[in-house]
Amino acid sequence: MDWKRLISNKRFGQEHRHALRHDDRSEFKRDYDRLIYSAPFRRMQNKTQVFPLPGSVFVHNRLTHSLEVSSLGQSLGNDVARALKQRHPELTNTLFEEIGTIVSAACLAHDMGNPPFGHSGEKAIQTFFTEGKGMVLEGMVGNQFWNDLIHFEGNANAFRILTHQFLGRRPGGFVMTYSMLASIVKYPFSSLLAGSHGKFGFFVSEEESYRKIADELGIIRKSAPGEPTCYARHPLVYLVEAADDICYEIMDIEDSHKLKILSYEETRELLLGFFDEETQRHILDNIREQGVTDPNEEVVYFRACVIGKLEAECVKAFVDHEDEILQGTFQGSLIEHISEGPREAYCRCQKVSYDKIYDSKPVLEVELSGFKIMNTLMEVFIGAAINPSHFYSQQLIRRVSSQYDIHSDQLETRVQAVLDYISGMTDVYALDIYQKINGINLVKA
Repeated sequence: MDWKRLISNKRFGQEHRHALRHDDRSEFKRDYDRLIYSAPFRRMQNKTQVFPLPGSVFVHNRLTHSLEVSSLGQSLGNDVARALKQRHPELTNTLFEEIGTIVSAACLAHDMGNPPFGHSGEKAIQTFFTEGKGMVLEGMVGNQFWNDLIHFEGNANAFRILTHQFLGRRPGGFVMTYSMLASIVKYPFSSLLAGSHGKFGFFVSEEESYRKIADELGIIRKSAPGEPTCYARHPLVYLVEAADDICYEIMDIEDSHKLKILSYEETRELLLGFFDEETQRHILDNIREQGVTDPNEEVVYFRACVIGKLEAECVKAFVDHEDEILQGTFQGSLIEHISEGPREAYCRCQKVSYDKIYDSKPVLEVELSGFKIMNTLMEVFIGAAINPSHFYSQQLIRRVSSQYDIHSDQLETRVQAVLDYISGMTDVYALDIYQKINGINLVKA
């Protein structure tokens, strides 16, 4: 793959249009601005990241997480651009210099397709079709669409939100640049190749859109004609993934300390474990010199040092493995290729997260509640999509936003409209609809 072709400011849905410009923003900065002012982005402020919302202690939601990932993504992209321009002087004064902005915008969008209640919401949608009443659809829809349903994936849904022409909207969805759109597709293959891990990059309804983008950018295609679609990753996906990996892991540790799931001593040991003894002493000396004595503030300082360390490590890993990344042969994530000490410290954080955080009582409670709410919503609205002529179905269908094609003659389109509607809900809105459906909350004061 070639950097000059991979970085393109061509807009999806406006390939042959040259819009009038009223300011000096780059096309990639326009991507960023369109996202941050959009309704799907705003809705993330009321979508669970890990811990229940809201609480007496403020922790991360999807929106604050995405903003932090975007900030880190900007640094990763800028530092990679700076390093690679020294290796490839011909990239100076080209669009390549803007990869920090592209990665930053992609980071803003990477979680926009996630349903309410974190990963439990995603799992509730999947299991509705594999274990629940949605199993009836298996013989009623196409094979690839069925695979989309049983592997429902927030990443694929984000690509749909950004590219699909919903009713009443302009062609091309958000009309994002090709490079930004390619940078959010973490799993660039169809659901037919999802396998046991259940990950894929685009629904069948957007498969042709991804092919168009990938072929334009010169992304390596790994599948032969007639086989399920499969491409190599766009190189910038690795930077988006690294920013996400760093933020969710390290910020979950900080949030867990705030919520007293982890003690100060446990948190300090985990975060200082990223550094050698000399650097640890230097960090502690800096804290004393600055007069920081509050444990929460100390943890904030440790966390900042760790993120800085991991950012530099991931930049080095990307630059060191540039050839493999461009050849489409690079395996794993950037985190898996950083220096041994920080990598082992990251793995320790992961283990603690799974042992103490993700199985903690507040997290399990929101997952159980969220699963029940999502399963109920799926049951009644998918039932309405299957039997739209029934009286109760018609009452439910009236609740669905007019931008979703719930009145289509095609069953697959109606089912997809239900998924669009439910996955776009906030936690609070999903709870409100659930209560109304069950007659729990008939009137709001």
